[in-house]
Amino acid sequence: MGTGMVRPRLLDLFCGAGGAAMGYHRAGFDIIGVDIAPQPRYPFEFHQGDAMTFDLAGYDLVHASPPCQHYSRATAWRGDRAIHPDLIAAVRDRLAGRRYVIENVEDAASELRDPIRLCGSQFGLRVRSHRLFEISPPLFSLMPPCHHRRGDGVRDHGGTQTESAYRAMMGCDWMTVHEARQAIPPAFTEWIGEHVCR
Repeated sequence: MGTGMVRPRLLDLFCGAGGAAMGYHRAGFDIIGVDIAPQPRYPFEFHQGDAMTFDLAGYDLVHASPPCQHYSRATAWRGDRAIHPDLIAAVRDRLAGRRYVIENVEDAASELRDPIRLCGSQFGLRVRSHRLFEISPPLFSLMPPCHHRRGDGVRDHGGTQTESAYRAMMGCDWMTVHEARQAIPPAFTEWIGEHVCR
């Protein structure tokens, strides 16, 4: 964005430690984050509160990353998916009529409307992190396919990596490794932010 231009405002719901926010910031947005839990390392203005009731007025784009445990393979393996809330439809209803992005894990594909899938390999990252993004209005842009090769990336979301190595691979060096395992790489939302601003 050029000097003197007003930066668009983005509301980051269910913001966690700010992986999505950092990407949007790099794409030119001013960010306000909201999460029910304290986020002491969130790198932008933060409000502790309920994402399902926070005031939506005055934002050019709303990004929402509702909890993924209802769809996560980790919770499926433990057998406790049902105890976690499924908020995707409720979030979509809440954001109706606004420009929004809803992000979640691959196993939420059936709940998301025409999502695009982004992968770390598409951005030169060594982390094989796949995430889905429902974008309204829809974003039509060609992305190269994943290009994973055996042994070319980290699949375990940091389980066997040192904290500093995993955070660096994700592009989330301000987070703890636990926070980085919950985050999305900023490269994903930087790309989205650049395209929705066009």
